[in-house]
Amino acid sequence: MNTKDKRGNSQPSQTAKIATVRKLSKLWAKKYVQQHSTSEKTWQSNSTGLRAVIAQRLLDSLRTVMIQAWTKTEALLCQEIKRQGINYRLIDPWQITKDTYSVYEKVLLAYSDQVSPERLCLFLSSDLGRIRQNYTTIDPRVIAFVSMQFHYSGQLLLKSLSPQEQATVRVYFQVIDDCLYMPLQRLYKTAANYDHQSLALVSLRQLLPDQILIAQQIATRISDLHPNYHCHSGSLVNPTVQAASIRDVEMFQIYLWLCVLERSIAPIQQELFPLCVMLYPTLNVGWELVRQMIHLLGLEFGKRLSRQQFALVLPYFKVLWDMFSPEVFPEPLPVEMLENSA
Repeated sequence: MNTKDKRGNSQPSQTAKIATVRKLSKLWAKKYVQQHSTSEKTWQSNSTGLRAVIAQRLLDSLRTVMIQAWTKTEALLCQEIKRQGINYRLIDPWQITKDTYSVYEKVLLAYSDQVSPERLCLFLSSDLGRIRQNYTTIDPRVIAFVSMQFHYSGQLLLKSLSPQEQATVRVYFQVIDDCLYMPLQRLYKTAANYDHQSLALVSLRQLLPDQILIAQQIATRISDLHPNYHCHSGSLVNPTVQAASIRDVEMFQIYLWLCVLERSIAPIQQELFPLCVMLYPTLNVGWELVRQMIHLLGLEFGKRLSRQQFALVLPYFKVLWDMFSPEVFPEPLPVEMLENSA
């Protein structure tokens, strides 16, 4: 049932809005089962006792890990506060560390209790959405410090585990990365204002289940083109770098859809672009790599959407391309990349 706003336009009822949010949340959450079917079988076969032992070991080291992670975050990004003109008072290491500790504690307890990654995503996404909103309200660039703190915390925790243990825990940590880097809750709430059969919402529901597949294909294509390229964390085929690349392609997709639903370039202009400007040079991610990713993303959208559906995305895709164009970032490819692309 729809209601009317002050202008007489049809608006979804509160029940319809809640249904839309839940449906989109579930579509996103299902990717953890699809993406990690092998890991899923592994975590299902692990005994509750073994999970509890692993979780407790990580919980015992959590406080130390938080301190170590902030040291790494500060070393990586401290120069950016001055370079980017960020108000240093907005960077509160105590609050950031406290929030990181709280989230990882919840995730580890969920792991111990054998809560599936899919269910974890559903109940944790709102918490992470609030944390994300708290840090991006005044200056969206602050989320870079929060994200790196979470990232390094997860990496340090995984480092203390065996490869088999890492395989089961990493899926849970990916839920944190997704919900923190991407404005998922904002996307869901904006989508809830649309009629169920609107072209924008139908298009989003159609492509959302393919987000991870699109991201995997694009990340693999770029790493195949540039096998000798090394960023801050290693080569493009390094599992950690590969996971980050896939997440970034997903992030660009979510921001594009957010622009479509909000009918505004603000999400890209005010959030995504400043974040990339601050992080990518620091992490040694070349702008030509970003442009290749955007180009491939456009091709995927063009293949998977009808002409009418793609027309909704195209204006914002053009903005995205223009903002990362060679005119803005004339940085050439390194020599080894040119040789491998030939």
